[in-house]
Amino acid sequence: MSTSPEERIDVRDDLSELCEELSELALEHSIAVATVESLTAGNLAAMLGKAPSSGDWFRGGIVAYDADVKHSLLRVPEGPVVSEVSAATMARSACELLGADMAIAVTGEAGPETQENEPPGTVWVGMCDRGVVTTERKQFDGEPEEILAQTLSLSIESLVGHARRRSA
Repeated sequence: MSTSPEERIDVRDDLSELCEELSELALEHSIAVATVESLTAGNLAAMLGKAPSSGDWFRGGIVAYDADVKHSLLRVPEGPVVSEVSAATMARSACELLGADMAIAVTGEAGPETQENEPPGTVWVGMCDRGVVTTERKQFDGEPEEILAQTLSLSIESLVGHARRRSA
C-alpha cells in the first residue's frame, strides 16, 4: 500500500490550502508551473498535482536525485550540486524543458551525514519566473523528515508568493 507525501513527511496542515491558492492564481493569470527536485524527491510535485485543476496549470516535475542527472539533463555545471549555481540552473532548465512560466528547484542536504561539505539542513531553492532567476539559501534544523517538511513549506510559500505578485 503506497502512502502519500503527507503521511511520510509531517507537512503543515495549511499547505493544501496554499496549493489551492496557487491553483486559483495560476488559472487566473495563466501561469504554467513546473518543479525540479532533488532533496524533496518528487514530494513537491505530488502535492501540487493534488491541487484543484492542476492539469490546467501544472506542467510537471523532474526528479533529479543523482548528480549525473543534474549535470547531463539539467545542464548544472560540474561541481557541488548543493549550491546556488545548481539551484538557479535547475530552475531555468525546468522552465525550458517543461515549457513553464514559473519553475521552482530544490536541492539540499537533509542528513544525517554531511555531504559536499554542507551541513545537514542546508537547502537551496531556485525560482525561475518569466526568465528571471532568484535563489534562496536556508539552514533548517531537525531530523531529515523535518528538514523535508520545512523545505516543502518554503517551496510552496515561494510559489504562492511569486504568483501573488502577478496580481499586484
